[in-house]
Amino acid sequence: MTKTIAITGKGGTGKTAVSALMIRSLSKKGKSILAVDADADTNLPETLGCDTVKTVGDAKEALQAEITKPRPDNPDMNKESILKSKVYEIIEEMPGYDLLVMGRPEGSGCYCYVNNLLRGIIDKLVMNYEVVIIDAEAGLEHFSRKIIRDIDDLIVVTDASRRGFRTAERIHELVDELGSNIGRIHVVANKVTESNREELVKLAGDLKLNLIGMIPLDHKIEEMDIKGVPLFEIPDDAAAAIEVEKIVQKLGF
Repeated sequence: MTKTIAITGKGGTGKTAVSALMIRSLSKKGKSILAVDADADTNLPETLGCDTVKTVGDAKEALQAEITKPRPDNPDMNKESILKSKVYEIIEEMPGYDLLVMGRPEGSGCYCYVNNLLRGIIDKLVMNYEVVIIDAEAGLEHFSRKIIRDIDDLIVVTDASRRGFRTAERIHELVDELGSNIGRIHVVANKVTESNREELVKLAGDLKLNLIGMIPLDHKIEEMDIKGVPLFEIPDDAAAAIEVEKIVQKLGF
């Protein structure tokens, strides 16, 4: 059975870094992983060390262009097969994981038909993997589009602040309002220090949030970011890597 984990949170909390560290941890356990960059900013490839530019958005636009063309020579063109081949072409096979980049949102035309085709293709695609890790956009509006429909674990990454935890609480409430097919919701506090750790634990309890991990402020990550070194290469003894390993274990791996 495929387990699908989505990581979200407001901008600047470090959700892409958390996504990359989780992918790294799971790859070390020998899991077959599909990493999905569902954020329009497309930061996950660089964080992982993959210089990809091919996206699902490009594949959708190419098919949309094909659909609108007059085709007297081939009126029965199999659109699903064409889109499927384009999606498989843009999957980057990396050491330890495969990467699928969703790309920018749709243009001005109607993509409803293409999105419906894409849902069916993605449903079949994810079944080839043990774990799907989705680096999602900030907020939850994209879940309502349900390109990837079933989420087993939603992880909300927050910074170490009261405002950040309030945002996590609102995301939790929004999940209930949308009626999304999400199994469990967790919160991960990022860039935690010894001086605020106890207060954050208390705050999570007051807000009835399931605090699954507290990633310490790790200057190794800042150093790697400045030098342009992918987080996939972070040492095993780095504080952030150790805490993410604990989070992965709590998720059942």
